[in-house]
Amino acid sequence: MSARRHRALAALLLLVAATTAGCSGDGPEDALSAFLDAVAAGDVAAAAANTDSPDAATTVLTQVRGVLEPEALDVDDEEVREPANGDTVTASYQLTWHLAQGRTWTYRADALLRAAENGWQVHWQPTVVHPQLAVGQTLGLLPQLPETAPVLDRDGVPLMRPQTVIGVVVDPQKTGNASAVAGSLAKALHRYEPSVTGRSVLDGMSKTKPGDAYPVITLRAGDYQRVKPVIYDLPGVRFASQERLLPVTRGSGQQVLPGIRALVEQQLAGAAGWRIVTRDVTGGEVSELRAEPPRPSPAVTSTLSAKVQAAAEKALDTERYPAALVAIQPSTGDILAVAQNDAANDEGSLALSGRYPPGSTFKIVTAAAALSAGDVEAGSAVDCPGTTTIENRVVPNEGRFDLGRVPLKTAFARSCNTTFARLAAGLPSSALTDTARSFGIGADFVVPGLTTVTGAVPASDSAVQRAENGFGQGTVVTSPFGLALAAATVQAGKVPTPSIVRGLPATTKNVGDPPSDDVLGALRGMMREVVTNGTATGLRDIPDVAGKTGTAQFGDGSQSHGWFVGYRGDLAFAVLLTEAGSSKPAVQAAHRFLAGVG
Repeated sequence: MSARRHRALAALLLLVAATTAGCSGDGPEDALSAFLDAVAAGDVAAAAANTDSPDAATTVLTQVRGVLEPEALDVDDEEVREPANGDTVTASYQLTWHLAQGRTWTYRADALLRAAENGWQVHWQPTVVHPQLAVGQTLGLLPQLPETAPVLDRDGVPLMRPQTVIGVVVDPQKTGNASAVAGSLAKALHRYEPSVTGRSVLDGMSKTKPGDAYPVITLRAGDYQRVKPVIYDLPGVRFASQERLLPVTRGSGQQVLPGIRALVEQQLAGAAGWRIVTRDVTGGEVSELRAEPPRPSPAVTSTLSAKVQAAAEKALDTERYPAALVAIQPSTGDILAVAQNDAANDEGSLALSGRYPPGSTFKIVTAAAALSAGDVEAGSAVDCPGTTTIENRVVPNEGRFDLGRVPLKTAFARSCNTTFARLAAGLPSSALTDTARSFGIGADFVVPGLTTVTGAVPASDSAVQRAENGFGQGTVVTSPFGLALAAATVQAGKVPTPSIVRGLPATTKNVGDPPSDDVLGALRGMMREVVTNGTATGLRDIPDVAGKTGTAQFGDGSQSHGWFVGYRGDLAFAVLLTEAGSSKPAVQAAHRFLAGVG
């Protein structure tokens, strides 16, 4: 028995014993304690067995625990009072329910104990659970959600607002002709969600447990009104209205806004008020037992920029290849935009967690590793032959162009695979791995509201493997998010800590030491040279752009992804066009993006 419980006086126990000498079994205090201990432990069967009406007790106790779902229940201040007669004893006690999210509910209750043939029992009444719970009534726990505030961009522009949505669900057991209902739903709803087909609805219904309903779709209120005449009277179809945060611009930010909404919903749940009520047999509310009002919910401010996001999405809209773009503010790590076109959205979150060979964009890391090792400087003369052979592996430049002997910055700007394969082959086994982490690639970031992957750069004792990794092929993979961080690092001088919601920065792991000032200075000049005299001259008309192109082969080598990563002022970004064949379309998309940002 809990040490916190107060015991009745010994004299009272003697009195109770004297008045119950004709009954066998434990005394009333022991019977009460056994009942309350079982209730506190959640052992409904044991608690009910200590009453004179086990079936009724089981029903009520099961319902109450099912509604409250307590994390713990404390019983304190037990007191068995002087008996009214030899066979009846009254008792009182305090119950403290510890509910989810730190909520507590404390009150006193009473019980009557009666002597039975086999000892004392709790006389069952619902008031044993709460003094206002009557026979035939049930308990209800009702959330009191605060008013949903909008999600704002960094400049106060609304990105998401609370709007009324209608959930469309179907009860398979009430449809009659399930195929006909599924077909009618699909015909009406497919334009709002292409994944809703007659087959998908039938499959969903077939996997639904008896008594449950299958959620088909959630519609904006306006869309629901348009299809209501067609679907409202379908057998087995039901509708539920609720308020939900939705993008102000339909279809915008599909890879980031759902994660922010999930964060907001978590905050709303934590700020929610609650009411505990009794209900009659019809489900109607009878009385309020406990109430806690919700806390006000402030607007959530995202790091996103509506202007930059719109420019990113517009820059990719016309691409027929899956395309992704991530933009980051180097000085803060704020994620300014995450955009994908429809073809990319069909494949998942390419922008934030895709894994693709980076091609020549990885020469940023290889150059940094070679510069850090002291092997070269930006002006050092290096060979850029059309091909080079490393341990029987022939590495070609694109189209086998041959520049002869040129400064390193020229080999970088013109993207000489042969130069960087040789530099990488001569580095220690983990040099590229360690250097990549200094630019955020291969590091781990837990960004509240997002799932992100930066990439992987495995160490290798093989000179051939290091050579292939050195120009972004081999075993190296990155995401647009990872390469945007790398570009931001060049501009900021260290890996910024990314975030998508103000006040919620990422936790970081395995980030390398910042590159030296000398290395950063050389990289900035070399990346500017790419635009002024190298492979990205298509951006030359936009001032102060620096970056690196990349054409990354995949599969059997006959196909290539196109990349451009770079920065302009306090804006770093990475553009990926999968299967584009070369970096040129990515450069063009980057131009549209920067022109749109202004």
